[in-house]
Amino acid sequence: MPFLVIAFGVLLIAAGVYHFVNPAFYNPMMPRWFPRELANVAGGIAEVIIGIALLVPSWKTYGLYAACALMVVFLPLHIWDLLKPRPAIGPHWVATIRLLLQFLLIWWLWWEASAK
Repeated sequence: MPFLVIAFGVLLIAAGVYHFVNPAFYNPMMPRWFPRELANVAGGIAEVIIGIALLVPSWKTYGLYAACALMVVFLPLHIWDLLKPRPAIGPHWVATIRLLLQFLLIWWLWWEASAK
C-alpha cells in the first residue's frame, strides 16, 4: 500500500478525532447558517471511517473513492472561506493555495482509486 495513502488515512483519522476534541476549531470554516454541530459530528465520523478504510487493504479502493467524495463535499466550504473578507485559515493567498491543493487532492484520490 502506498505510503501517501497510509499517511492520508492517518491524517483523516486524526482530523476526525479532532472534530470531537476541539469542535470550535472547525466553526470558523463553516457558514453561520450551516448546522455546525451536526456538520461537525458528521464530518468527524466520516473522516474516521474513511481513514480506517484507507488503512484496511481490502477496503482501500472504497476508502479512496469515499475520501474523494468527501473532499468534493468540502470543496464549497473552501470556496466560501476564500470569498470571505477574512478567511478562517489565514490570508487570502493561503486560502487560495488551500483551494488549489483541494483540487489536487481530489484528482490524486480519484487517480489512486482507479489505478487498477
